[in-house]
Amino acid sequence: MLAPRYPFNEFKQAFAENEAVIPYSARMRKTYLTATFIAVCIIGWIATGLLEEEAAPLPQTISEKNAQQRAQAEDRPLTTVRVTTSYAVEQDRLTSVRGQTTNERSVVVQSQVGGLVQKRWVERGSVVGQGDVLCEISVEDRDANLKEAMAGLAQAKLDLDGAKQLAAKGLQSDAVIAGAEARMAAAEAVVQRRKLEKSRLKITAPFAGVVEDTHMEVGQFVTPGASCVTLVDLDPMLLIGEVSEQHLAGLKPGLPVTATLSNGDVVAGVLRFVAHVAAPGTRTYAIEALVANPDFSIASGMTAALSIAVEQVKVHQITPALLVLDDEGQSGVRGVTADQRVRFYSVELIAEGNEGVWVSGLPDVVDLIVVGQQTVVAGEQVDAQQASNSILRGNQG
Repeated sequence: MLAPRYPFNEFKQAFAENEAVIPYSARMRKTYLTATFIAVCIIGWIATGLLEEEAAPLPQTISEKNAQQRAQAEDRPLTTVRVTTSYAVEQDRLTSVRGQTTNERSVVVQSQVGGLVQKRWVERGSVVGQGDVLCEISVEDRDANLKEAMAGLAQAKLDLDGAKQLAAKGLQSDAVIAGAEARMAAAEAVVQRRKLEKSRLKITAPFAGVVEDTHMEVGQFVTPGASCVTLVDLDPMLLIGEVSEQHLAGLKPGLPVTATLSNGDVVAGVLRFVAHVAAPGTRTYAIEALVANPDFSIASGMTAALSIAVEQVKVHQITPALLVLDDEGQSGVRGVTADQRVRFYSVELIAEGNEGVWVSGLPDVVDLIVVGQQTVVAGEQVDAQQASNSILRGNQG
């Protein structure tokens, strides 16, 4: 039986036996061909692997990204995160309103009688109390008119007494007595009107306040209804604003209100009024709060930022750096449960300050992830370790 032949081995043996007589260029072409063949084989082998393996698609949404991270988390060691234990405290839920201050009432004080202005007792900016004299009209002939009326009253009284004496003797009829009584009542009314007219010569303040403007001048002749001064009431001061229908729930008279004025002053008051009908144009509801202003230091018309304490809620103070978004785009924080698993807590922003923000929606006691919250997903088991004070200060900064 003939042995199998291997052409390549025979060629190799023949080449070795005749290497000396084969030209150098032929030997170099063989080397290039062998190298090219090997390179083509390697490239083909690599290309075959790339074509068979499909590239993993990139996540398009937050939900897909979290799912991909959860799948990868199952194939890797536990992620180490730093946590801090946060305790809830009670704080007011505040409704913020942009508004302004305004005086509760402003009245143009008018004269009830006519005549010459004898004196004006106040100037613009004068602080007056209730009953203080503002302007004074000259007496003129009013004293004489009062004397005349009193004389008529005395005469009517004598006539009535005489008629009664005659009636007692049966010499006077009841009709004459009734006429005398009527004249007596008319004379008393005239005296009363003369006295009242004289008392109205002094125009007084109907309430305590500040004189905003003056209208009468000394020597000026005025008629009944002429303006003396414009008087404004600054105590208490009103805080007014408007709230949207989303913030109307929970607002009721009696709630405490604080306001920061445009000059930096902070004042406190009580909510007095909440509208039940929306403004037609803006669909907002008017509110009013009262603030004590005994020294008139709060001016009317100042811009004010109102904060209304609606209710007491339990909140946690955190740094804004801890806030993340869940699959639905809701804002929240990531914490660690007792079994060392990550949990996402949706939170609501209650207030903010220089040292962080106050949020609700967390348990009374919770371990919050302060380092590594961006690298873990809800449900993942982690290695939770307490954060050091330096880390906490860094997050707060």
